[in-house]
Amino acid sequence: MEITALDKKIIKALQEDLPLSEEPFREIANTLQIDEKELLNKIQYYIDEGIIRRFGAVIRHRKTGFTANAMVVWKADPDKTKEIGKKMAEFPEVSHCYERPVYPEWPYNLFTMVHGRSKQDCYEIAQRIGETVDIHEYSLLFSSEELKKTSMKYFMDEN
Repeated sequence: MEITALDKKIIKALQEDLPLSEEPFREIANTLQIDEKELLNKIQYYIDEGIIRRFGAVIRHRKTGFTANAMVVWKADPDKTKEIGKKMAEFPEVSHCYERPVYPEWPYNLFTMVHGRSKQDCYEIAQRIGETVDIHEYSLLFSSEELKKTSMKYFMDEN
């Protein structure tokens, strides 16, 4: 796909917070000085082409009472990581699930970020996940402070 100047403007607008409005896409279209239908058609095209995978809301989990989160690192059978990872990702407490390479001093190849109201919640979540996927070699790495939490921004240096 050739990305036009209009595409860049649309993408820049869509990566910001949606306007708090009954018609947020109409507002965005007006700001871009295009028709709302044209904007919606472009968005559908981006989705169809895989440029946009999803729209989502970012919940500030600490403000909602989920003050504990942990990266759970798992030692999974390398031949089953995709299958196991898909099962792990189905847990509602899991926000991220990644496969990573192993190293001689670091045997963990699956990573899940879990969120709970306490550290004990996180331990219990990890135990449930481990029992479900039959993995018992794992460790929880708790966050001590959130230093940055933003979404990626594209085309910011362009007009």
